[in-house]
Amino acid sequence: MLSKLKAFFGGGKALPKELTTAEEQDILKQGTDKQRELLAERHDARPEVLYFLAEDTSPEVRKKIASNPATPPQADALLQRDDNAEVRAELARKIGRLVPDMTHADKEALREEAIKILEALAEDQLPKVRAIIAEEIKSSNVVPKAIVDKLARDVEAIVCGPILRYSPLLNDDDLREIIAAGATGAALEAIAGRDTVSEGVADDIAASLEVPAIAELLTNKNAQIREDTLDQIIAQAESVEDLHKPVALRPELSIRAMKRIAGFVASALVYAMMEQAELEEEQAEDLLERVRFRLSGERVGENEEAALAKKAMDYFQRGMLDDAFVLEQIEHNRRELLVQCLAVLADLSADIIRQVIHSKSGRAVTALAWKCGLKMRTAYELQIKFALVPTAQLLSAKGGEKYPIDDNELEWHLSYFVDND
Repeated sequence: MLSKLKAFFGGGKALPKELTTAEEQDILKQGTDKQRELLAERHDARPEVLYFLAEDTSPEVRKKIASNPATPPQADALLQRDDNAEVRAELARKIGRLVPDMTHADKEALREEAIKILEALAEDQLPKVRAIIAEEIKSSNVVPKAIVDKLARDVEAIVCGPILRYSPLLNDDDLREIIAAGATGAALEAIAGRDTVSEGVADDIAASLEVPAIAELLTNKNAQIREDTLDQIIAQAESVEDLHKPVALRPELSIRAMKRIAGFVASALVYAMMEQAELEEEQAEDLLERVRFRLSGERVGENEEAALAKKAMDYFQRGMLDDAFVLEQIEHNRRELLVQCLAVLADLSADIIRQVIHSKSGRAVTALAWKCGLKMRTAYELQIKFALVPTAQLLSAKGGEKYPIDDNELEWHLSYFVDND
């Protein structure tokens, strides 16, 4: 009999399409590890054969049994206690996929057995196994609520995270209870990122003062945040830079909220906030004027200014002051460093650079960028995000990339500041 199997299996080929009971027995008694693996993954193998292989000495064989949907529940029950973590992981993956689909009455007995195994795996000592279960059932609304509740309160982020973010079985009371019980970090972030976040849940997340979770909440367009709660978040954000971008780009901000936010975030974020809100020109200019006034009064001390000037010269000598460098400083709100770098590039004093930046003149700022040897696209970014030039005064590129006015006119616009210095 074995010689017949070898004829089929020579050179690593698969087993025959059909096996007799005798051939199955022959593999169980005398077959190689590879032959038993191939038998273990067959959907047409007899249940008693699969059950027998669930106790095979080879973990690779048991992994095949664990992943085989034809494996009988009794064999799965053995595998849930397997010493090999990979075997239990394969079983968790299979059971997690099977249980949500077992809804018909004719599968009720099978479903009950599978749920028992699912419950056991949801308590597995290895986080990886519990995480697989959580990932597989995270969106199901037919798995037992008790399993979802247990996984949602798991101490491991990889376990509770998917459930807290996606499970439709968790209601507001469940979520608020979990938060009140001390949920932190990734668990709070997961709740904040749910498809729908109610005002009550949003209140609790905001009250936690957990910055990553609050940032997630702000960026969630489907999160309902009360005006009073948003006011509290804005107050917190003023001293927490990681909240600047999320709060500035929160959809549907009121003008009152935008004015408060404009009082402390980077000019580039103010522009992005205005652009998203599609403000009328008068409203936008009022907001920009507030920011310009704030920025005009912001100056570093003499020692820090000297240090930044030295750093700018070092960057220049190392050939680092190019368009990409300038754009990076704009995005990261390194205003004083950028002033010093522009001064080096244009061979002008830092005070002249500040005058140009605060002039509200798109032509003057464009002339400065030209003097620095920067591209027109960079000049445009300097206008809108760094100098906050009013929309009516913006100077756009010619043909998408060229300076729209000639060198003589650019020199003339800059000379106004240089000659009057």
